[in-house]
Amino acid sequence: MSSQDTATPIWKPSSQRIQASNLHQFIKHINMQGEAFETYSDLLQWSIENAKHFWSNLWQYCDVIGFKGDCIYGEGVARWESFSPSRDTIWFPQARLNYAENLLSYAFQEPESVAILFRNERAEEQSLTWQQICDQVSIVQQWLKQNGVGTGDVVAGYLPHMPETVIAMLATTSLGAIWTSTSPDFGVDSVNERFGQVQPKVLFCCNGYSFNGKVFDMEDKNLQIADSIASIQHVCCIHYLAMTENSEEIKDKVHDWESILSSYLPRTVEYQRIGFNEPLFILYSSGTTGKPKCIVHSVGGTILNHLKEHQLHCDIQPRDRVFYYTTCGWMMWNWHVSALASGATLVIYDGSPMYPSENVLWELAERSQVSLFGTSAKYLEALEKSQYSPIQHHELKYLKTLCSTGSVLYPNQFDFVYSQIKTDLHLASISGGTDICGCFVIGNPISPVFRGECQAPGLGLNVQVFNEQGQTVVNQRGELVCLNSFPNQPLGFWRDSGERYHKAYWDKYPNTWHHGDDVEKTTNGGLIFYGRSDTTLNPGGVRIGTAEIYQQVNRLPQIKDSIAVGRSVDGDERVVLFVQLDDDHLLDDALIARIKLELKTKCSPRHVPAEIYAISDIPKTKSGKLVEMAVKQVLHGKEVKNKGAIANPLVLEEIAQYAIQTAC
Repeated sequence: MSSQDTATPIWKPSSQRIQASNLHQFIKHINMQGEAFETYSDLLQWSIENAKHFWSNLWQYCDVIGFKGDCIYGEGVARWESFSPSRDTIWFPQARLNYAENLLSYAFQEPESVAILFRNERAEEQSLTWQQICDQVSIVQQWLKQNGVGTGDVVAGYLPHMPETVIAMLATTSLGAIWTSTSPDFGVDSVNERFGQVQPKVLFCCNGYSFNGKVFDMEDKNLQIADSIASIQHVCCIHYLAMTENSEEIKDKVHDWESILSSYLPRTVEYQRIGFNEPLFILYSSGTTGKPKCIVHSVGGTILNHLKEHQLHCDIQPRDRVFYYTTCGWMMWNWHVSALASGATLVIYDGSPMYPSENVLWELAERSQVSLFGTSAKYLEALEKSQYSPIQHHELKYLKTLCSTGSVLYPNQFDFVYSQIKTDLHLASISGGTDICGCFVIGNPISPVFRGECQAPGLGLNVQVFNEQGQTVVNQRGELVCLNSFPNQPLGFWRDSGERYHKAYWDKYPNTWHHGDDVEKTTNGGLIFYGRSDTTLNPGGVRIGTAEIYQQVNRLPQIKDSIAVGRSVDGDERVVLFVQLDDDHLLDDALIARIKLELKTKCSPRHVPAEIYAISDIPKTKSGKLVEMAVKQVLHGKEVKNKGAIANPLVLEEIAQYAIQTAC
């Protein structure tokens, strides 16, 4: 990246936009208490140094429903010493609140306004008002209570992102119970690995779904899971697809969603308020290197952090239409549905983002008047490669924010967004993860956007970059760390004594959260991401982020996607590159030479792979993340422990043939 990239903003918010933003109003709110902040960096530093006042003011500003109490910290000082949830800092120890109550609070103001707009790839549509959601939540809540679900019980969803999923989750959490979910593209073994650890009492599922024009029947998988997990006492099946010949047999064994809705009368939803630090969600690590970790997130931490990220960082306001392309197996689903707490309308799409054509999501955005469009960097890359230009086909006058996450957003993708999607747009490249059900680095609507940079750390987070000696560095690559406590740090791992939890985040640096990202902090206060630090390449002792390679290789018209890993040879590491070719192309000598020349001239000679091979697909997790560690294991002749976490595990067999090859 050139110095020009980071010296001149690619976008600046107008003064009118700044004045109208929630973040500007929050700064005015703080300044009325005697401060004199003018910039985001001023507010960020204050929020770190005055954590008690920041989080307390955030509670007030965002109108959190519940009892806050007088004490913010259970021990008076935020610290990580014992790494055990019972002895760590306890946030808001006196507080009592309910997640569903906060998400449905807007129903009292405008019950007939639209709360959910839904569409799938089969062109089926659904629109639900706030009152309709409350009515259905009440009915499902009654059914859950009748079946013995209460505070602390686990309820699981094996479902697509659809209105019924949101309703089932709200009914569950209204009772103070714990919600966990995964998407229906996960196989039976992968689901059992996850749900089997947390022992749900009730399972919500569907009879099938479609993706990329193909229909997938779920009835056998549902029964296998229900039979395998002894804790499941009741199953509710949503008939998302037309009834099949086997449906009557299935119907005898499970409860039907429509039958439940017709068996009760809507009442006022009851909300069981529980402690701020009680469990709300269980999320799962990818599990590509072993059994998935079951990460437990708190009620209060999730509510408060999502309100912060939505209202202050993404400028979500009441009646905004918020879209995020996600599945129920990714933490962005939890992030998306929480937008209800800000009075926003959820815009949901289920299906392939490129089927039946590239315009499907942009047509939805235009018709639904989407104000925030959330997606992955990989989708934007695919859109650019297809040469589809939304700005030429759609009037996106309501769109004010575009969020990208899941992988590194390259500098040229910033150019694509501003030239081919919308010129006046807040582009927020955000990064965090399942670990915190939120973001360490996120957008900032009152400050400029710089090409190739994530704008800033989130408020209240002392995010720094450490070198190998554990020293803070700027304009130098290192490890992303967080030096202070925050409400949405996980409660721990399910049924874990604390040892795995400690090892996952605090083993590398004392009393410091180590997140595992290879990053660089810039003089703008933003961060540049190079990839995961555990997949950083080190040929000849030179540190190389895999994203640097992908940025150049994936731009070539012959390449659909790629993955790079290191092969250990005689005490050194050589770069091995696997490429998925676009249709009608071959990996011949000319293309190999082109790849090497691009990397040599645009990166460095150290970036040039020693070996390049073509494979039919690039191995990824179900949420679309590259599995570099699994590829590296295969390349070194090791067994991948959990192939069920990989969306396309058969491609590892193609890679295995190169385990004993030498350089090409």
